[in-house]
Amino acid sequence: MAVSDFDLPAYLDRIGYGGPAEPTLAVLAEVHRLHVAAIAFENLSPLIGDEVPLDLAALQAKLVRGGRGGYCFEHNLLLWAALEAMGFQIRGLAARVLWGAPADAPTRHRSHMALLVSLPEGPFVADVGFGGLTMSAPLALKPGPAQQTPHESFRLIEAGDGAYDVQADAGGHWLPLYRFDLSAQLPVDYEPLNWWVATHPASPFPTHLLAARAQPNRRLALFDARYTVRETDRPPVERTLASLDELAAVLRDDFGLTLPSSFERVGPKLGLA
Repeated sequence: MAVSDFDLPAYLDRIGYGGPAEPTLAVLAEVHRLHVAAIAFENLSPLIGDEVPLDLAALQAKLVRGGRGGYCFEHNLLLWAALEAMGFQIRGLAARVLWGAPADAPTRHRSHMALLVSLPEGPFVADVGFGGLTMSAPLALKPGPAQQTPHESFRLIEAGDGAYDVQADAGGHWLPLYRFDLSAQLPVDYEPLNWWVATHPASPFPTHLLAARAQPNRRLALFDARYTVRETDRPPVERTLASLDELAAVLRDDFGLTLPSSFERVGPKLGLA
């Protein structure tokens, strides 16, 4: 990815990082943790019918300077540019989402993005854009053992033919999230995947609101008007938002979002006035 026009200081300020900008595992882990805490996962653009461009200028305007979030392609392309600007070696990956699919479901097409980061310690999978179970730390590409993050434990499982499954510890059982292989993807390869996710009737993004944020010791999640807060070692707290104004306040105050000017279009989609 060409990063000559990438404003690294602005990105680091956006996520609240003030440490060294050098290609080490410690820097990768801290940037990963801060990114998911500062920049929310959200799909407001496809929900209200706006385009979702993936060029670097648009990503910086929206997620860095515009106070917005985004979904996997936006988040991980932005992280790719930031890490490359710091000297990391990055490979784009494409994944098939397993979350919510029965074990015997037909194979899904690739609709998710992650990154492979090469370090002296070995390769690591970075992913700051998987919604309610976004990893808050990179994972070593070592199948089998559980790997602790600031939130849940995750693990990688070999899935055959050079593929790996990412799984999360969901309260005592391992929940499959997605499957990827190490085939290199270019930024242009995500354009058709992004179009499908943002516009296809079978995708939830044009019809349902999804938002998530992984703050220290808690996760925030929105599905339409259902708002859930999960704090470490406490039962989840869930409530239903009753109005568009209440939804807007939660998105601004809890998810840290600057709302788009056409936010009122969300109301009819969710049945909120």
